[in-house]
Amino acid sequence: MLLLAAVSAASHAQDDGVTPYRPSVSSPAQLPTPGQLEFETGYLGSKADGDRRASLPYTFKLAFNEQWGVLLGGEGYVSERVDGGPRQRGVGDTTLVLKRAFVIDSATAFGLELGAKIPTAKDTIGSGHPDYTLNGIYSQDLGAVHMDANLNVTRLGGAQPDSGRAQTGWATSFSVPTGERWGLIGELSGTHVRQQPNTAQLLLAATYSVNKNLVIDFGAARGLTSASQDWSLFSGVVLPLAKLW
Repeated sequence: MLLLAAVSAASHAQDDGVTPYRPSVSSPAQLPTPGQLEFETGYLGSKADGDRRASLPYTFKLAFNEQWGVLLGGEGYVSERVDGGPRQRGVGDTTLVLKRAFVIDSATAFGLELGAKIPTAKDTIGSGHPDYTLNGIYSQDLGAVHMDANLNVTRLGGAQPDSGRAQTGWATSFSVPTGERWGLIGELSGTHVRQQPNTAQLLLAATYSVNKNLVIDFGAARGLTSASQDWSLFSGVVLPLAKLW
């Protein structure tokens, strides 16, 4: 049903093309086409020891011009079971991001994101506290390969006892087209919090462009440390919803 709705919406959109941010952890410095409201959604399932989690992430993206834009995202639905306990279901947290792009040329761009997590999830699913994130981005075309490198710091509202309230995160992704419609993505990412074990993961994904206005992705991620999830599987779509100006 989701795919049919996406195809229908994309077929009625303007032919400006989309700028996918999913499925990688890192974000590109570039903004979507100004005035074009884009929508990303999909499925994400993960397992960590005895914990299992499934969610429906989403993101709305809108650029006011080539320099400024906003993102509104979150998890439309979460189903989570922690260490064999009762399953928890509900809406996830919501994030609001203000983004500034610094386009150097057609191959190079920098970006800054200032984001806030709004604790819309119940405490058994989310932390119950707001978080604030500053993310720096460097995007570069290396021939046919596109690279996005992110470095960020998050002030955690719900930090663990005896641990730091600042979480640093990093992610570097590489994407390359493998044909007229297919592409591959590889990414390494991780986080660090004082007095907490580090997390790290390797993500591999494939993308398929139905047309310029509809991109489908699917892939998997594998945790690389004991504090990371064992694995996660995901799939989703990126499409324009409307041309506002």
